[in-house]
Amino acid sequence: MGQEITELVGTKDNIARLTHCATRLRFELHDISKAETEKLKALPGVITVVNNGGQYQVVVGNEVQQVYRVITQQMGSATRSADTTSASGKNNGPKQKQSWISRFISVISTTFTPVIPAIIGAGMIKAILAVLVLTGLVTTESQNYYILNTIADAAFYFMPILLAYGASIKFETSPILAMTVAGVLLHPGWSALMAEGKDVFFIGVPVRLTDYAGSVLPIIIVVWLMSYIERFADRVSPSMIKFFTKPMIVLLITAPLALVAIGPFGTYLNDLVAMGAEAINARASWLIPLLMGTLQPFLIVTGTAWAMTPIATSQLTKNGYEMINGPGMLASNIAQGGATLAVALKTKNKKLKQLAASSGFTAVLGITEPSLYGVTLKLKKPLIAAMIGGGVAGIYAGLTGLVRYAFVSPGLAALPAFIGSNPMNIVHAIVTCLIAFVVTFALTWIIGFEDPVDDEEEGNTNVNDDKPLSGQPVQDNSPSTKSSTITNANVPSQNELLPLTIASPMQGELVHLDRVPDDVFSLGLLGKGVAIIPAKGELYAPIAGEVTAFMDSKHAVKLNGDDGEEVLIHIGVDTVNLKGRHFDSSIKVGDRVQRGDLLIRFDIDAIKAEGYEVITPIIIANSDHFSDIKLEKQSPVEVGATIIHLT
Repeated sequence: MGQEITELVGTKDNIARLTHCATRLRFELHDISKAETEKLKALPGVITVVNNGGQYQVVVGNEVQQVYRVITQQMGSATRSADTTSASGKNNGPKQKQSWISRFISVISTTFTPVIPAIIGAGMIKAILAVLVLTGLVTTESQNYYILNTIADAAFYFMPILLAYGASIKFETSPILAMTVAGVLLHPGWSALMAEGKDVFFIGVPVRLTDYAGSVLPIIIVVWLMSYIERFADRVSPSMIKFFTKPMIVLLITAPLALVAIGPFGTYLNDLVAMGAEAINARASWLIPLLMGTLQPFLIVTGTAWAMTPIATSQLTKNGYEMINGPGMLASNIAQGGATLAVALKTKNKKLKQLAASSGFTAVLGITEPSLYGVTLKLKKPLIAAMIGGGVAGIYAGLTGLVRYAFVSPGLAALPAFIGSNPMNIVHAIVTCLIAFVVTFALTWIIGFEDPVDDEEEGNTNVNDDKPLSGQPVQDNSPSTKSSTITNANVPSQNELLPLTIASPMQGELVHLDRVPDDVFSLGLLGKGVAIIPAKGELYAPIAGEVTAFMDSKHAVKLNGDDGEEVLIHIGVDTVNLKGRHFDSSIKVGDRVQRGDLLIRFDIDAIKAEGYEVITPIIIANSDHFSDIKLEKQSPVEVGATIIHLT
């Protein structure tokens, strides 16, 4: 999937920058017109594509980290800043015109994305501490509390240094120099000057003493300016001594400007925005949670959900709690889960039921993209119910003064983040969850939705077994789409009615695909298929054709058959981590193979000894190209026995 995505966004040379969050790849492309959006949306494993907020976002769900690693390996760098930046420091290729709002959101998103693991980890430690204090296992005066609290506070105290890294990626400047300038703002010597309280001057210019611990906007503005200073230093430094002069010029210009002018200005903006949010909250405490609870799905879809992050982070650092993001997001996330689980219970479509059940559970825990893009956005009415339920719960959260004490993705798993100095806060958080879930679930159940027709009702069933061996790839099951599919299946030309068979590539036990402990395979996201628990460590070609993909780790191979079938075979689960250990093969991409040719040898016992499953999925990667796919029943199989029939 990573290789396919790289090609469809215009190849690695079109990628200016790449980051990722919990469920989506966030690309910045040189030329967005080269991206093939519709083909990306149709790619198995891709939930949807969002082009907004200055980023081209490919939503892939929980597998995002694995896909990200594949793409960055192909790019040769996690940021591509070294490869896509010319000597002048500017990206090669055409720039995309963006509104100032899109540019701002792009800056915030790229800057904060690398920081998220640190502040989420710190936030969860804060939440655990709150539980320990509440249960009396730890007191706030104990050294254990002091040390753990210091660990949790570190990410927020040194926020400027963390943000300097993300900002340097966005503005294409040196991460180390950017983090060094951030360190200047937090240096103990600066804190000592503040403690003295005396007037401070630099070359006769008065310097405003400001505490930058936990600040957000100042360092982003400083790094933006530094990107221009670094380019200037690069131009004026003689090549023979550039190694010394360039960093010296950057620090000598940027750091004093940061302390004298930019830092105080950024702090003023930071405080101004925070004061505005607090003023709104003081006069209409229900308004912000109502808007966030209602509009959060819209913000996610448009890519603008990052806009409020700097304010929330600033409030957490300054006050120890925030009311901008957390309360409304809690209401919205639980509402998404409620709508999706209602769909899971009400739908008669087996594939939708399975998808909605898993993504609904994930949503109530705090990760909503699979639920939003896979279920509610497609069905529309459940999304409307979720927005109403989120808004109603948001009003309650605002009126009761609900706040979040730690930066985590709000959901049932993160409820400890709402435990703090106010003992009623966690009670209000639980009530907010109940309101969001009950209201949304009831609305979804009452107003209903257009239930997609199950594949089995349309004749695409497994005649050899009452139970299909896999789910269909996630796709748009609207009536218009299904009607088109029926027509194509029932009225093909005679030349399209080709009966094909796929032979067993190994000796072992043939089982249902849902036995594979990996949702990408078991949910049929890559296509229909079967799995084999191998009894012997030999993999043979199940068809005649060409090797079109073969992993360096030798655990997976894809064959394109002479009759149009595409077969993907993946030996074991997560065996890519073995990096080729216990696998032996001499095949390569482009090789021609005949049915029954030995492709790979592997050591079953050694793989199991390292803690990996050897169950092997055999997937028809282009399942949607066939009008009928019939799978053999579960049973022991020998090499060469027919396991799949294609028409």
